[in-house]
Formats: sequence, structure tokens, C-alpha cells
Amino acid sequence: MLARPSGPALAAGDEPSAAPRARGRLARWLALALETHISLPLFALALLGAMWFGTLHVIDAERRTAIAATRDATQELLDTYEAQLARSLSAIDQTLRVLKYAVEQNGPTGALPALEAKGLLPPGLVFRVEISDASGRIVASNPASKGRNLAGSAWFEFHRQARDDVPFVSLTNLSESSHEPIVHFSRRINDASGQFAGVAVVALDPAYFTSGYERSRQGDRGLLGMAGTDGVLRALRIGETVSWGQRFALGVNGGVTAGTRARGAPVLGDEARTVASRSMNSFPLVAVAGLSEAEQMAEFYQGRRAWLLGAGAASALLIAVVILVSAWSWQLAKARRRERLAQETYAAASEASPDAFFVLRTVFGPRGEVRDFVVATTNSRAERFTSLTKHQMAAKPISGLLPPSISQSVFDDLSAVARDGIARETEWQAQTLPQPGVWLHRQAVAVEGGVVVIVRDITERKMGEQRIRHLAHHDDLTGLPNRSLLRERLGQAIVTAAGAGQAVGLAFIDLDGFKLVNDTLGHNAGDELLKVVGARMHRCLRRDDTLARFGGDEFVILLPELAGDPMAIAPLLERVREAVTEPVLVEGQEVQVSCSIGVTFYPRDGASANALMMHADVAMYRAKELGSNNVQYYVSEMNESVDEKLVLLEGLRAAIDTCAEDYPGPCQFQLLYQPKIDLRTNCLFGVEALIRWHHPEQGLVSPLRFIGLAEESGLIVPIGDWVLRTACAQAQAWRMEGLPPVSVSVNVSARQFEDKRLVERVADALRASGLPADGLEVEVTESLIMRDLGRSVDKMRELEAMGVALSIDDFGTGYSSLSALKSFPISRLKIDKSFVADLADSPDDQAIAMAVISLGHKLDLRVIAEGVETEQQRDFLRANDCDEMQGYLFSRPLPAGEIARLLAGGAGDAHAPCPQ
Repeated sequence: MLARPSGPALAAGDEPSAAPRARGRLARWLALALETHISLPLFALALLGAMWFGTLHVIDAERRTAIAATRDATQELLDTYEAQLARSLSAIDQTLRVLKYAVEQNGPTGALPALEAKGLLPPGLVFRVEISDASGRIVASNPASKGRNLAGSAWFEFHRQARDDVPFVSLTNLSESSHEPIVHFSRRINDASGQFAGVAVVALDPAYFTSGYERSRQGDRGLLGMAGTDGVLRALRIGETVSWGQRFALGVNGGVTAGTRARGAPVLGDEARTVASRSMNSFPLVAVAGLSEAEQMAEFYQGRRAWLLGAGAASALLIAVVILVSAWSWQLAKARRRERLAQETYAAASEASPDAFFVLRTVFGPRGEVRDFVVATTNSRAERFTSLTKHQMAAKPISGLLPPSISQSVFDDLSAVARDGIARETEWQAQTLPQPGVWLHRQAVAVEGGVVVIVRDITERKMGEQRIRHLAHHDDLTGLPNRSLLRERLGQAIVTAAGAGQAVGLAFIDLDGFKLVNDTLGHNAGDELLKVVGARMHRCLRRDDTLARFGGDEFVILLPELAGDPMAIAPLLERVREAVTEPVLVEGQEVQVSCSIGVTFYPRDGASANALMMHADVAMYRAKELGSNNVQYYVSEMNESVDEKLVLLEGLRAAIDTCAEDYPGPCQFQLLYQPKIDLRTNCLFGVEALIRWHHPEQGLVSPLRFIGLAEESGLIVPIGDWVLRTACAQAQAWRMEGLPPVSVSVNVSARQFEDKRLVERVADALRASGLPADGLEVEVTESLIMRDLGRSVDKMRELEAMGVALSIDDFGTGYSSLSALKSFPISRLKIDKSFVADLADSPDDQAIAMAVISLGHKLDLRVIAEGVETEQQRDFLRANDCDEMQGYLFSRPLPAGEIARLLAGGAGDAHAPCPQ
């Protein structure tokens, strides 16, 4: 039983389906090619090609004709010039032969007179005739010349060596007498025995051979020349210029083939010429003639330009017409395609769009008024919005489809769009469809015969806008209102209180000790503390009160609608203060902060929001001045404190100016030096530099008054720089006086330590003073180091590398990590005076002091106690192995002169300088 092959049957079945596809593609391409905007440019392109082909063919034919004519003219010119040159050379040769014959007949001296007598002597104005003897001496000449000798000249040596009677043509040279160019033609003279007897010479100007140049025939840049067979031109004329001596590239048979085009050859310059040359028979010379290509082809170039301009103009006209017609055709085709694709695009876009589309047809009344709208078509999204199918909505009036709550407003909008054609948009929150609470956006656009309505769900956008508004008016860390929202609510509270005859309270709160926590435990810990404290304060307030974060560690409480005695809010503020002071566990460590609160009232203390904010701030600073952790109510006298601070700040700036090197008066700042004593040997080993300010009006100003102000304003940097330079200079001055060397300690503030140029400033101070680096000690606080531990350690290591000693001041008052302490490149710990003051009576302070001393010794550091004022304090420190001390027990801070007297004391003094 045979099986039927299936392969051919499948192939046969595929062929009919492939053939129609191929025919369909071909039909589409043919239809596209027949489009006017495609077929017309193709036809124009073919026409342009044919036109330019013909134009270039005609131009090429005319060019070949012009070149051939130039070559013929050059050949004709050469024939003419050759004949002229041949006649001139024949005359010269005849003269030489006559001279030679006359010498043989009449002798060298009688030859010229004999020829003159017969009228055979050439004119001296053009020709110079000379006869020399065998030694080269000129024996006869016309015009007459004396004292010349031809021995050594090229032509004389040629004839003396050559026995043949051949003529010689010299190179063109300048005449010794007239300094004019001259060419020498010569023949050998023999005596009766055939021996060399001299030379007959005819010399003349090379311009003689090119005098036949005709501008009417050769133009301004034609060429005539006479060259030797040695390739050197004897005469060359181009236009009106005659020259000589150039090299000439000779061709076959002593010349360039007639009609050869030359450009850039040394003799021809940059002019393109057609050049021809031909050898002369009687002399070793070549006649050269040439015509300028630019001059000979000028008529051709003009004709070519005319042909090109004509073809270009015709092409431009044709292209312009084709572009206009094609553009018009293309616009028509594009419009047809747009019209065809519009419906397809609308259908695809509307179905894929997340918006609901409603195409409505306008229904007009008998007087032309808009009566209603009928649904023409919708998309799938519209079905979900209305819960109706397209079939259910088709041809239905919208008045029966819309919810009654919005039916009239929607109809009014659509009617207005249908009348004036102006698109309208609106937003509303749905009450029923598609579901309650959804925000919708409606856009109505007029079209021919009706209106298209696009409805979009904008609920997500509205929620985003609400979030943005919340972020713009609330602190992103604590979630509390920010200063912008606070000012807005404060303004509203003032307006309400003014109308109701009530008061408004405003409390400005600043956290005490927050900076220390932030610097020592880091910003994350500080942020956590702010959130906890903010939540605690918020729980103490009434429902209508506002707690806002003003910035940093500052908070503001707005207390509106206060009736009766405003001071009734005192218990509430006290609860806030107590809530802040409760300990907070931050990153496993318990910290405690307090707060200073300044309170002001409307209308008692101010009628505007700015005035209330300013007065609350002033009251808060008064609370800080009174020791912090308290509440102060604004009174007008507080402004005096602010004014005093401003006066003090201005005086501080002036004081800095008085310490400039070029200031003529005394510096208002002064450095005092407090001695530091070794507790084991009682010797003086160093001093600490302490600044004092002598105000011109207020007298001596305590550092407690101006150091904090300088730190806040940034003036501490130039002040600290002055202290550093002055202390280094003074320490070196003591050494130069021969006093025992002691180290000087300088305190560095937070602003100074954060200065990028701190290490550079220290190096400059040491270099300027000449003080060795080991004579300076820099004191920094532990809280300062912990602000940015990594950068602080790097900066300390730079100072250590210079040889500068480092110590930690006020140790025990911060939150420094013991693990970090061991990495500090320091040599000394200083026990803060707050732990020293009650050493005699306080077991707690005694325990802290003993712990610091033990810790320092374990880390191989020296320990110094500051503020030692009693013998009991000194004895305790000495008994517990404290290394050093400073304080009033030994000495107050002293001027530099009194320190010098101390250093100059002998070994028998109670506190003599430590031996080096």
C-alpha cells in the first residue's frame, strides 16, 4: 500500500497564501509611488540629471576646444619667436666671424678700425665688441674699455681648451662697468699656425632677445625666453618684466614639447601656462614661448559661468515648483491619512486610556437653544464609571444618566462649551458614582456637532497634594507644626482674640544641654531626644494649643483664647518644664536635659506676631541668664539686656581692630598667665594663657561676659588667633631673656577647632615667634572632640606630628566614650574645677577625681587639676597621686612681667621653675 506524500501538498497549500501577500505588498508600493508627492520629485530628479548631464557635456566640449586653440596659438607664437631669435643669433654669429676674419687679416689691434672703415662694425649702443689676446687681455673694444682681462671667464677658458671653432654663449651677468645685465657671445681666434690666439666677443643686453613681446598677442602674463642647453635662462620676459638666471626644465631635444601645460615650475611661477620650446641650430640655445591659461581661457570661463548660472537657475525654479506641488500633495495625503487614522486612533486610545470618554451630540431646541446632549459613543472606562454598558448609554440623553446632585451644573457647563467653543475644566468629589469620596476631574471640549467629555480619577493626586501641604507646614522630624504654620496660626489667634477681647499666650522654649548631647552622642541621638521631648510637651497642652518646632532645639507653644488672668497658664508651663527634665534613654544611655522658657502675652506685650515672637525670645534668653531650667515672663526691662549685648558685641569688634599690628594705640586685650605646678616637686613647669578685655568705657570685662558672645558671633576665631600668636611670642620672649623654658597652654574653642586652617594657624604662630613646637600645649574639651570624632582625631594627630602637646580640658563634664579616649593623641587630662571645688567635703567629687587620676595613669597620661584654692584640696590630690595643679592656692593669673620674675627666682624659692 503506497503512502501519499504530504510535503508537496503542504507546499502547494502554502503557495497561494504567500502569493497574495507578495502581490499586496507590491500593490501598496505601487500605490505609494503613484502619490504625487513621491512621483513628482522622482521625475524632477531624473529631469535635473539629464539637464546637468547635457550642460556639463557642452562645457567639457568647449573646454577641450579652448585648450586646443591655446596650444595652437602657443605653437604659432614659438614659430614666430624662433624666426626672430634665429635672425638675431645669425647676425651675432656673422659679426663674430667677421671679427675673427678681420683679426686674422689685420691683427688684433687693426681689426676694429678696418671694420669701421668698411662700415661693418656693429653699433656700440646695442653691441659691445671685444677682442682679447691669448692671455685674456682686451686689446681692442667698441665702445672702448681699458684694463679688462678675460682670463678666468667661462667663455675664455672654454675657447682656450676647445680646438673646435664653435660659438659659446655665457650666462647672463651684470656688467662690471655699468652694472647692467649682459650676455657674451664668443668665438675662438687662432694664429697662422692654428694655435689659440685669443677670443672675439660680442656682448649685449638680454632684453634684446625678448623685445619682440607683443601684449596684443601674448597678453599681460605671456612668456618669451631664451635658455641655454645647460638649463639656465639667459633672458626671460613675462609681461613687462625681464629677468634671467632661472633654471629651465629641458625636455627631449633640448626643449619642452609644444602644448605642455606647466604650473609652479621655478621659471614660470604660480601662473598656469601652455609652454613650448625649440632648440636653435647655430647656438647652444633654446627658444621658449608660453601663453597664460587664465588669459587664453578667459572667454571659455565666461561661457562656462553662463552655462552654470543658467542651469542653476533652471534647477532652482524646477525644485521650487516641485517642492510647492509636492508639499501641497503631501498635505492632502496627510490629511486623508489623519482622517482615516483618527477614528482608529480614537478607538485604540480611548480603550487604553484610564480616563472615561463620552462623545456627546448636541440636541437643539426650536429656537436654537441647547436642549440636551445625547451619548454618541463611549469607551470601556466610561462603563466602569457609570456602571452602564455602551449599549445602555448609546443614544441616551445625559439628563437621564447623571445623578440629580450634579445634573444641572454639568448641563450648564456643557451648554456653555457647545455655545462658545471654549473648553472648560472642573473638579469635584463624587457623592455616588463611581463611589462616594472619589475625586474626579472633568474636561469638556467642543467638537463639530457636539462635545467630548473626559472624566479622570484624581483621588491619588489630591492625596499627594494633601501630603505635600502637610510637609510644607510640619517638621519632618517631630511631625509638629513648623514656624510657617505657627505664624499663620498665631496671626489667626491674634485676630480672634482682638474680636473677642481675649488674650493669647506665646511661650518660647530652648532646651538646655541639648548641644552637649548632640555633640557627644551624635546627631541621631539628638534627633531621638527631640522627638521624645516634643511628644512629652505635646501631652501637657490643651486641645486647641499648638506646639511647633521653631528650629534646632527650639520649640514654641501657642496658647490661644485666654480668658481672665493670662497668668493662669503658669501651672501648664510648669508641667511642660517638668516633663522636659525627666531622664530620657537614648541609644542605651540615660541623658537629662532641661529647658528655658520665655513667655509673652497679646495684647499686653505686643500687638503683632513679630513683636510677640521677639519678646518671647528675649524672655527665654533672660531665663538662660538666670541659670536655665526656669520660666520667665516678658517685661520691658528685658530689652535693656539685649541692647547691652549688642553694645558689647560692637565693642568686641572694635577691640579686635585695636590688636592689629598697624593700629597706633594699645590693644584692648591682655593675656594673663596662670602658673601650673608639679605636685611632687612643687616646681613651676608651665603656664596657661587667659584672656582679659580692658573696655575703654566699662573697664575690665569678665571673660564670662564676652567669650560666649564671641563664640556665637564667630569673633572667637580672630580672638583665638591673636591669643595663640601672642602666647607663643611671649613664651619665646621669656626664653630669649635667658629664663628657664616653660610650656604655654592655649585653649581652643569649638569654632577655632572646626576651622580648616587651625593646623596652619598654629604652624604660622610657631614660625613667626620662633617658639619650639614642644613649648606649646593646645587644650580642647572632650565635647568638642566628640562632635566629629574621626576628623577631630585626624586634626589632633597633625598637631602631634608637629610636636605640639595636646590636653583635654574640663574632663568629666561631657559624654566622651572611653573606647574613643584611648585613641586620642593627648598627653594630659585636666580635672574640671567643678569636681575640685568640693573635694574636701564631697565623697562623690572625691570618687570622680580619684577615677580620673587612675584612668589617666592607666592610659599613661599626666593628670592636672584646675581651680585648686585650698590646702585641703591640694593635699587630697597629692595623696591620690595627681601629677599637677593650678589655681589660686598658688597664684592668680599674672601679667607676663610677674611670670618673668617667678621664672627668674632661684632654686631656693618655694616654687622655682622645674629643672630641664
